[in-house]
Amino acid sequence: MSAIPAEAVEAAIDGLKFGEGGLMPAMVQDAESGDVLMLAWMDAEAVRRTLSTGRVTYWSRSRGEYWRKGDTSGHRQYVQSVAADCDGDTLLVRVVQIGAACHTGSRTCFDGRGLPAVTGSPDVD
Repeated sequence: MSAIPAEAVEAAIDGLKFGEGGLMPAMVQDAESGDVLMLAWMDAEAVRRTLSTGRVTYWSRSRGEYWRKGDTSGHRQYVQSVAADCDGDTLLVRVVQIGAACHTGSRTCFDGRGLPAVTGSPDVD
């Protein structure tokens, strides 16, 4: 793991657009399988910690504190890449996931939680 210069980290953060409460959504994806693991929230400091440490840090809206994934559960996330969307207001964090991503113990926060929906087709409009 090589260090990213602090100036590069700060420039990246300066280019982001944080929303209400200074937060932005971070979609988390398994870097190997492509599975969407979870959605969490980050403020500028959480992004700073994530970009500069190689482990993912979030802002817990319910607890009002930072949490680094895996510090209490052992289910760690190791950063592989971080990208901002075209508006700079959402992040895609690709990780190596160790253990479950969901606090319920599921591999992803979306396991077994599908909703009934009509399947669309580009051939029928």
